[in-house]
Amino acid sequence: MLLSLNNITFEFGARTILENASWHIYANERIGLIGPNGTGKSTLLKILIGEYAVSSGQVNRSKTLTIGYFHQDLQSMDTDDDILHVAMGAFDKALAIDKEIKELEVELHDGSDEKDLNRLAELYHDFDLAGGYEMEYKSAEVLEGLGFKTVDLQRSFKEFSGGWRMRVLLAKMILQNPDILLLDEPTNHLDLPSIEWIEKYLQGYPGSVIIVSHDRYFLDKMVTKIVEISQQTLNHYTGDYSYFEKEKEIRNDFQLREYENQQEFISQQERFIDRFKAKASKAKQAQSLVKKLDRLEKIEAPINETSKINFSFQVGIQPGKIMTTLTNVSKSYGDLHILRNAEAEIVRGDKIALIGANGKGKSTLLRLISQTETVDGGTITPGHNIEISFYAQHQLEALQMNDDIMEELKMSGSGKTEQELRELMGCFLFRGDDVFKKIRVLSGGEKARVALAKTIISRSNYLLLDEPTNHLDISSVKMLIQALNKFEGTYVLVSHDRYFIQNTANKIWEIEDGKISIFDGNYNEWEDFKKRKALAEKSKQGSKEPIIPEVVKPEKVVEAPKPSVSLQKEKNREEKKLRNQFNKLESDLSKMNFEKNKLEGMLADSEIYSNKEKFQKAESEYQILSKQLAAVQAEYEKIFEQLMDFEA
Repeated sequence: MLLSLNNITFEFGARTILENASWHIYANERIGLIGPNGTGKSTLLKILIGEYAVSSGQVNRSKTLTIGYFHQDLQSMDTDDDILHVAMGAFDKALAIDKEIKELEVELHDGSDEKDLNRLAELYHDFDLAGGYEMEYKSAEVLEGLGFKTVDLQRSFKEFSGGWRMRVLLAKMILQNPDILLLDEPTNHLDLPSIEWIEKYLQGYPGSVIIVSHDRYFLDKMVTKIVEISQQTLNHYTGDYSYFEKEKEIRNDFQLREYENQQEFISQQERFIDRFKAKASKAKQAQSLVKKLDRLEKIEAPINETSKINFSFQVGIQPGKIMTTLTNVSKSYGDLHILRNAEAEIVRGDKIALIGANGKGKSTLLRLISQTETVDGGTITPGHNIEISFYAQHQLEALQMNDDIMEELKMSGSGKTEQELRELMGCFLFRGDDVFKKIRVLSGGEKARVALAKTIISRSNYLLLDEPTNHLDISSVKMLIQALNKFEGTYVLVSHDRYFIQNTANKIWEIEDGKISIFDGNYNEWEDFKKRKALAEKSKQGSKEPIIPEVVKPEKVVEAPKPSVSLQKEKNREEKKLRNQFNKLESDLSKMNFEKNKLEGMLADSEIYSNKEKFQKAESEYQILSKQLAAVQAEYEKIFEQLMDFEA
């Protein structure tokens, strides 16, 4: 076990974020950490790294544990170094040894003795073990996998925008190979090719990976466990995100039935108390029931985090059949050619997703369609009666800074009631009095959500959406999908969220070699098409494999075998045996607690007291199970302590 949280409680001011929450993290796990925005995912990551101390409970880490934490606040970093050397900073040990080697080589140039030569040989050996001979190659490989060109590697870190800087820092983080890699929204600044690359890379990562992400496809491909923050506790699921969704629904149904049964029981007891508390013959019994209700562990009602948008979206004017026609369109920025004599047509009812690598011109094409940017050659002809509403980051400037959120939405001319607007803003993570916050006090992400809501409720018949899911959590993305599926107009969107694209687009456009490649179908069908096309191309080329030049590396010094191999094997066997016992006890505890809850539910039902035999049987089973549970819990804690000794 690498790290464990045991019955922790964490409070932020007067607000409780976690209460009696537990989590055990083992080697080589792939875990998705999920929950609505504001429930404490980033807070929990900071507890794991030790930045925040818990109010109660225990956080246990193995003594040699290393943790890497990738998060959006890293953007504040600044340096003049080129990005290759920033990424190579992951090999800090190798770099320190390299510095020492160079200093010693200068000394040896002026004269040498046997001691210095031996020391130099040791340093070369240590440099090799620290990955020194591979650090430049590996750093370049990861940077290029994340979308950088070879010529970019020598460019200064300062020359890149925030999104590209985050890619450099992500490369450095995964190159450090910590025991636990914490990734907070790692796909936010990545395009589709880079997301696919990092999925393949992390699947072979030699440590544990914990991911916070709103990208469902990414979670499904990456994780085998889900830890959900809900109602101030941690719920654990074995499986990917799709499995979690199904299992969560089953658990919620069960919890709702348990909650409703308990509420009915409480109601019955309270009616009895109110009726008989004034009668002398029943007063003692009524008082006993009051105490029993006070001791009763309350079952919380499940929270529905996937509510549906239940109002319709109206289109103001019906447009003509053709929305936009592109004829021989060319667009360049200096030597960068985005489009060259490109042709395409957008028809009423089209739901188009523009996909591909960053820098190919997806956002540029949206601006050309909206005619907020001009073409260098050719023509873009708008259709009859089109009314465009364009959502992009630069649209945030159009918000009125002195308005509150509700005023800003009312200005959109949607004709929606205040209640309908409140419901919509709940979908975009503004709840209660949040809707009366002034625009000027909102964060960049909050302003983006307001601008997106305004775009969605406009009476436009033509939407252009540039990365609309960037500042939304998973449940909000689902609600946006619901909204767009109800929209009767036409839209073109840019997104790297494959689940979002699959559930909204009926056409895929990709900019390739200055042309617009059009595929009539959804994202999954397009992916299948691309795979078939790649296989066909490979088949045409025959079995010839590209010749890869051999990289000659310095000869490695072979280490002598370690003397304690047999002892280590014995220790590993013992640890494995304990871990198997621990997992079985954990499973037994879960089953026994479930049975105990069932028996408590039976004993809480007033009808059981009318059947003496049934009551005595349930009471006896409950007493026996309680004793067994205490024994198993004691053994569970004992095995856990032994496992922690192995990690010490």
